[in-house]
Amino acid sequence: MKSTTKMLGIALAASTIISSAAYAQREGNYGGGPRTTTPQARGTQEKQEKPQKGGATVTIGDRTIKISHEFAVAYKELVAAYEAKDSAGVTAKSAAAHGIAKSPEEHFLASQIDLKAAADAKNEPAMGTALEAMINTGAFPQADLANAYVTLGKVRYNQKNFPAAVTAFQKAIELAPSNNEAVALLAQTRSQTATPTEAVADLQKAIVQQSANGAKAPEELYKRAISTAYKAKLASATDISRQWVSIYPTPTNWRDAIGIYRNMNNVDEQGTLDLFRLARAAKAMNGEADYDRYAYAALMKGYPGEAKIVLEEGIAANAVDPKKSPFKEMIQQANQKATGEEATLDGAASKALSGGTSKSALTTGDLLYGYGRFDKAAELYRAALKRPGADVGLTNLHLGMALARAGDKAGATAALNAVTGARADIAKYWLAYLATQA
Repeated sequence: MKSTTKMLGIALAASTIISSAAYAQREGNYGGGPRTTTPQARGTQEKQEKPQKGGATVTIGDRTIKISHEFAVAYKELVAAYEAKDSAGVTAKSAAAHGIAKSPEEHFLASQIDLKAAADAKNEPAMGTALEAMINTGAFPQADLANAYVTLGKVRYNQKNFPAAVTAFQKAIELAPSNNEAVALLAQTRSQTATPTEAVADLQKAIVQQSANGAKAPEELYKRAISTAYKAKLASATDISRQWVSIYPTPTNWRDAIGIYRNMNNVDEQGTLDLFRLARAAKAMNGEADYDRYAYAALMKGYPGEAKIVLEEGIAANAVDPKKSPFKEMIQQANQKATGEEATLDGAASKALSGGTSKSALTTGDLLYGYGRFDKAAELYRAALKRPGADVGLTNLHLGMALARAGDKAGATAALNAVTGARADIAKYWLAYLATQA
């Protein structure tokens, strides 16, 4: 979690810190409203006037309150020690000021100097103690209290005091239910102590809340949820990974999301090929392992032309060394088997459209897909769906894939949503891809 020394602005600005010049005002002159200055704004007035027995007034938030003469004197000494960067003096003068303080507001002011001193020293434990003391006085400005609890939660989190951090973030949410930062931090903190299922549920809730009204939840939330679910082997890892790439569709994210699904499921050769087709569409192919696995799957399924094209792309991307095994052998095999294949596709397509089985139409459509002829492939898939014995799930998946690559977003969405059974999860990944296309 980020350092809290940069996050204390709300706490440090929660009240007007009165300087010794403020105490020098005569009680009879307060009618025009509170007259306060920062410690840096002291002028010659301080030398000319002295604190009066009547005390002084100070503004905390939108309230003007009176402090006693005795506390004003002690507080002046505390401020002076702080301004002099006298850490030992601050400790002693703080104890004296708190000993004299009678009202919550006086304790608040003294604790605020404690907080400033701790922040300057980057002493997080002391920062947490001082901020908590300010909150506990009950004098903290209500408008700033939720953010104060968020800051306190961050301090406790950094101290690995997760129960206290959870309590602080929960208080922030009670005060400001729409505080998305507090919701996200609560989920992150609970992930340190809750069961994986509970932690993922909290993170998913935070994602939903931070995605409201068209907003974009921080990517870190998705990554943390996926990591937690994946390590615990929860099925939700794949669901969250699809949401993740639909919002943050970088090539690296796509590669990781597809890898998560493959690692968590027993994916057959056809499913592997369709996932690598997706990786290729998302420009997520990276490294020789991806090109090796894709080309191998295409060859095993009987699509040498597609394997040849993929291997050539790998060579162009400097990811494939054509002189190195197994690429040398695969390139030779793909070239040999693909010779003359493309020239036969139009005839094969006409034959499959005019008659034959659902399987022949599906296979011809797959060959056309491999050569990038997506519109024609879609025509064959539609024909396959109308014939007896059609593998409806697989054929709808391939129809959706072809239409997605052809730019028919509406048609692709309809086809992919129609996929049921074993291919449904892969169809959902393609739907996530489709969501990122214009």
